Amino acid sequence: MTLSSFCLGILLSYTILCKNVVHCELPEEPIKCSFGNSDCVITNSYGSFSDRSTCRAADAVYPENEDRLISYVRDATMMKRKIKVATKYGHSFTKLVCPDGEDGLIISTKNLNKVINVNMTEETMTVESGITLKQLIDEAAKVNLALPNSPYWAGVTVGGMLGTGAHGSSLWGRGSAVHDYVVSLKMVSPGEHEDDYYKVRTITISDEDLDAAKVSLGVLGVISQVTLKLDPLFKRNITYVTREDNDLEIQASTFGLEHEFADITWLPAQHKAVYRIDNRVPATTYGNGTYDYPGMRYTPRALLESTRILEEIHESNGCNELRCITAKGLVTDAVQSAFGFTNDGISFTGYPIIGYQNKMQSSGECFDSQNNLVDGYCGWDPRINGQFYVSNGFTLPMSKVKSFIQDIKKLVKMEPTSLCGLEGYMGILMRYVKASSAYLGKDDDGIEFDITYYRSRDALGPRLNEDIIDEIEQLAIFKYGGVPHWGKNRNIAFEGVINKYKDGQKFMEVKERYDPLGLFSSDWTDQVLGLKASTYGIGCAREGLCICDTDDDCGHGYNCSIGRVYAEAKVCKRKKSTLIFKNCMIDFMNL
Repeated sequence: MTLSSFCLGILLSYTILCKNVVHCELPEEPIKCSFGNSDCVITNSYGSFSDRSTCRAADAVYPENEDRLISYVRDATMMKRKIKVATKYGHSFTKLVCPDGEDGLIISTKNLNKVINVNMTEETMTVESGITLKQLIDEAAKVNLALPNSPYWAGVTVGGMLGTGAHGSSLWGRGSAVHDYVVSLKMVSPGEHEDDYYKVRTITISDEDLDAAKVSLGVLGVISQVTLKLDPLFKRNITYVTREDNDLEIQASTFGLEHEFADITWLPAQHKAVYRIDNRVPATTYGNGTYDYPGMRYTPRALLESTRILEEIHESNGCNELRCITAKGLVTDAVQSAFGFTNDGISFTGYPIIGYQNKMQSSGECFDSQNNLVDGYCGWDPRINGQFYVSNGFTLPMSKVKSFIQDIKKLVKMEPTSLCGLEGYMGILMRYVKASSAYLGKDDDGIEFDITYYRSRDALGPRLNEDIIDEIEQLAIFKYGGVPHWGKNRNIAFEGVINKYKDGQKFMEVKERYDPLGLFSSDWTDQVLGLKASTYGIGCAREGLCICDTDDDCGHGYNCSIGRVYAEAKVCKRKKSTLIFKNCMIDFMNL
């Protein structure tokens, strides 16, 4: 075992053994102001947007009720100030919260975190938009109700989930997207003088505008309250099965129809796929399982930083072989520990794992731990030199999935070690997404491919196999017409995206009606929605801000080349260097 594999294995096992003795350094809030709540900077929980820009605002406000929220929107509208809405932790990679210029207003929903009403007859719950997913599902469980589907990270808020179209994995029932469980919401938007400069709309399921508001990108106004349709509380029965990936493109199209909460973790470099057999069972079924994913636990700072240093060495020295060994050890440990699922809240003792929905559907110890013995952080906390990565997510219609998987397999055959870096982040997560009535939801049943990979802290720093990652991205977005997750991805994933939605223009019409002055819009959202062109400088392709046309777009040490499988792809390919190979071998021999 190499030093890097050893350290990553220790990190995983340490978090399993010590999860009850790690004192949390609570994540910082994304808004930081120099003078009270003025002269502010806003970022995301990772400390960096896709273009590494610094987003500023003149003021930040924290309304504690709808009346205060209305007053802030009214006053800003009177002054024609730009407005953006921020959530408690800011987990979107994209710049949805970034206002234009330095005179804007940030409205945080941090204190809008209360349950307003529970209707047991209708099985609905009304909550304020700043409530976190963890709060929501735990409060629902107290009255024997459950949100059937959700993202796997519990630190998102209800408003944030609706703003970005966040989802879990399911083709059953209403599907995996949280917005498809919305039956009504209240939104505060700018108004005219005769409206006293604000409008409060209660949008119900009978109103066509709900299909615009329930995936809003934050450009229609501020969501204040949301009413969700829930189910009676149930349990889930989960088993992971690892298979060879030789028939993955065939199995992927049917697996989601066979199991309600199915997903697939694909390890293309290892030629394996881990199938999650996950179904609803009655609440009376015996079992008290929990979900506590290792990557979402508090981890000692020293382990996070040493792991990152080793990753940086591998990237800069071109050490694909070491990355493959590291990834294999990490994946093996994760599979053997059931990806953080336990049978009793303490340990994994075998399949099946059965537990209540609210304990099994999402994870996120590292944003709310109360332990107090050893300092620990969320892995991505920007205050330390820990994880720093890119998160891509794009959904392909089911009819395109087979060909896309086959193209990735062709790339792996050409460059067998090129995707080991992805496997260090648990490979490619394939989640099932059902077609939605939301204008900016999914038009077809499909699979979202979630891909996480190393990001250099230097915008033009080295990255192994960048051309392979670029090609996969362009295959998904351009060859197969995939639509990006609104809260993830680099900028190029959003090129022409509004025209991919059959109801995209309907959304634009609602946007114009709700906010004709564009106070809730920004340069970035205007670019995404096709209202403004984007321009970037030298090295833009390295950050996914553009597709390269010349070597200058890739920066020093890289050429702009055509794709291996997709000839129309234009990718940044690292120039060959015997020194890189030599250093990698020295590194390997010394470990």
